[in-house]
Amino acid sequence: MKLRAVIFDLDNTLYDYDTAHGTAFVKLCAFAEKTLGLPEAEFRTVYRLVMEEQITRCGGAYAAIHNRMIRFQMILERIGRPILYAPEMSDLYWNVFLDACEPVSGVRETLETLRAEYRLGVGTNMTADYQYRKLQKLGLLDLTDFLVSSEEVGAEKPERKLFEVCAEKAGCPAEACLFVGDSLSHDVRGAQGAGMRAVWLSRQPGPAGIARIGSVPELPEFLRAMGRDEV
Repeated sequence: MKLRAVIFDLDNTLYDYDTAHGTAFVKLCAFAEKTLGLPEAEFRTVYRLVMEEQITRCGGAYAAIHNRMIRFQMILERIGRPILYAPEMSDLYWNVFLDACEPVSGVRETLETLRAEYRLGVGTNMTADYQYRKLQKLGLLDLTDFLVSSEEVGAEKPERKLFEVCAEKAGCPAEACLFVGDSLSHDVRGAQGAGMRAVWLSRQPGPAGIARIGSVPELPEFLRAMGRDEV
């Protein structure tokens, strides 16, 4: 079946999430030490424990586990500090995070090329509001035809439901969609399990039978090769 839509993961696919988060977290640690009297090592430990508690409290992997306001509230409650600091911590984290967000090299040019032939979407875990803000900061929102977040569908990748809604919004069968992402288990296996084609974005060699590209700008040639193979 002819490919009609290309759907991208967002975090660590269209931009470097790890760098943005790391930059913001350093600022958060400094705030915790100065304002809350919590040394960095202790703050990192509490942060990790609360992340685990969020998952337990939600009863599984749902979009709420990514909510930073809830996470900071729970940290403050755990260490016995006023929750009035939660909005300040959230604003600090996200302002620094978004400021550090930069699109991966060549991504806008690649999406502009692909949009001439395909519908382009984003399928992402996390809450919708900050995923939209990331796309705005990256300068890619105007090239995005549709977005599906785990908050919207009540299911996180690799669950089938998120990919099914992606195909529904793309307006074509799942087998006419290609999903692009950095996570082999969440993006590639999840998409394949929902009947989509998938390509793994990684510079590391992968398992046999898994299509792979090393960077987003390689995608147009990958698609051309895919089209030649299908003829």
